[in-house]
Amino acid sequence: MTIITNIKRYVIGAPLNPFNPNILRHVSLIALLAWVGLGADGLSSSCYGPEEAYIALGPENTHLALFIAIAMAVTVFIISLGYNQVIELFPSGGGGYKVATQLLGSHIGLISGAALLIDYVLTITVSTASGMDAFFSLLPPHYHHYKFFAETLAILFLLTINLRGMKESIKFLLPIFLGFFVSHVGLILYGIIAHSKGLSPLIPETIAETKKLSSTLGWLPLLALLLHAYSLGSGTYTGLEAVSNNVNRLAEPRVRTGKWTMFYMAISLSFTAAGIILLYLLWQAKPEPEHTLNAVVFHSILGNSILGNTILTLTLLLEAGLLFVAANTGFLGGPSVLANMAVDGWVPNRFRHLSTRLVVQNGVILFGISALALLYWSGGKVTLLVILYSINVFITFSLSLLGLCVYWAKQRKKASPNWIFRLSFSFFAFIITTSILCITLFSKFRSGGWVTVLITCAVIALCLLIKRHYNLVARKLANIDAELSHSITEKNIPAVPTDPSQPTAVILIGKSPGVGMHTLLSVIRLFPRHFKNFIFISVGIVDVGSFTEQNKLQIMRDEVYSSLQYFVDYCHHYGIASEAYVGYGTDIVEELGKLSEQISKQFPNCIFFSSKLIFEHDNWITRLLHNETAIAIQRHIHLQGKEMVIMPMRLGSAKNFH
Repeated sequence: MTIITNIKRYVIGAPLNPFNPNILRHVSLIALLAWVGLGADGLSSSCYGPEEAYIALGPENTHLALFIAIAMAVTVFIISLGYNQVIELFPSGGGGYKVATQLLGSHIGLISGAALLIDYVLTITVSTASGMDAFFSLLPPHYHHYKFFAETLAILFLLTINLRGMKESIKFLLPIFLGFFVSHVGLILYGIIAHSKGLSPLIPETIAETKKLSSTLGWLPLLALLLHAYSLGSGTYTGLEAVSNNVNRLAEPRVRTGKWTMFYMAISLSFTAAGIILLYLLWQAKPEPEHTLNAVVFHSILGNSILGNTILTLTLLLEAGLLFVAANTGFLGGPSVLANMAVDGWVPNRFRHLSTRLVVQNGVILFGISALALLYWSGGKVTLLVILYSINVFITFSLSLLGLCVYWAKQRKKASPNWIFRLSFSFFAFIITTSILCITLFSKFRSGGWVTVLITCAVIALCLLIKRHYNLVARKLANIDAELSHSITEKNIPAVPTDPSQPTAVILIGKSPGVGMHTLLSVIRLFPRHFKNFIFISVGIVDVGSFTEQNKLQIMRDEVYSSLQYFVDYCHHYGIASEAYVGYGTDIVEELGKLSEQISKQFPNCIFFSSKLIFEHDNWITRLLHNETAIAIQRHIHLQGKEMVIMPMRLGSAKNFH
């Protein structure tokens, strides 16, 4: 084992066996851990969402904040209940992307998926930048030029701990989350009790002031003011979709665990967000330079004593810490969405593969790099990032709820119970989220909203090109499979035993039987009657499509075995000695390497063969979209001192990438 391998194992951890029947329980999240890992994004928004809405009312209309607080709490529960339906209908995960894809069509699903990808990158960037803003606000000004460097280190640190696994990263950040929740609940309750005299007249005074304002402005301008402030606080609801995207990572029974997680998220977020706005009202908080409104109101509650300042400092540090926990949500949810899109062919296949730690490692790395690029582009300006952030999340909200409307409308034909209630609820929630989306996009388009629209459209265009390429390759491979397929109707074909001392051809078999047959026939044609044994090897890959359930792993095993048996039967049918060897794992090159070592010892006079797809316009893009397995395994086999021949297989043109 090399030094690099030792360091990698120390940092990331030892490999996990995906076929261990207890491994799913090891990596799955109970409701408490899911609340911490997936709910931190939503809860952290109470650090800036309520403040944005409160300030948007203006200093003369702060009494209207009571309506905003109630609306926020109600909206959180409405969206949460909507996503409970998503969890019920799609217990294998995928969330908004799967809902839009299966209920509204693949291209609508692409829009939802692209919006989610951008949203999760922004989750990492916004939360990290906000957390460092909060942390550096406690330090002297001459330290502030280190802030960007500290943000970069924070993202790299989160990237590293997520390579170990979802559960491991959550356990590491658990104390910060619980510390934030306990401290803020305590401060909200204490602040309300300490100012309880102002609580009883709050409602009648709010009603009186609202009537007075309506007589001056009119009801329509008043309503517009409320909607404007309400929409600017839309960042409060970000993160609520994370559970539905990761249902497959929850402990059994998944649906029940998912619903409990959503309940914890809804209760904690609605209480915290509405409670903080109530504190603003009771303590008459006013914005101060270089301080958040939360810091101002907490300082008013705690006073200037040594104990009060200590608690305030600890509270603000926990706010900064929770924002880093929220940034971690992007590393948890983003790669899952990316993997689901890879399964459907919208992004390169490599993003559906799992690492030895059963983590979507390529996705984690991509999100880390993208977050760093966005941080560099924006200069870490939270005001700009929040604008980009709040738009995309409501695209997914709206499309998910529209999909539910379509689903329940179709259920009326099946006389499904409660379909009217669920359709009405989904449509009501759809109107709310779409209204917030339209208001936010309209009011913030020139302030930076156009950037997120441009980035999302660019991602969609890129995904369309990738999908077009994969569809072209799939059609050509289907034609090859049809042309080179040989039906074997004979049953109980007598096996022809192999002779390890004779020349042996070892052929790598992939998913396409036509490509495998092309390799076999090419070997027979180029080396007539030379090889006396034909050994077929293949690897069943454990990826996001097969890892979620044990029965899917078994289906994958059966498919690989059936594919290899086809080639063995074909050889036996013509009296050729043949055997098959199979491996399973998360890394095809590593598993093929193990098989090649085993076969080389058993058949010392062997040569390995594989086919490689050759495109008319081969370039770095086609190499990115295809795994280049033959090249990688050839290097591995050459290092063993064995020979491997790659048979070129010209597939056609990839003009869309030329």
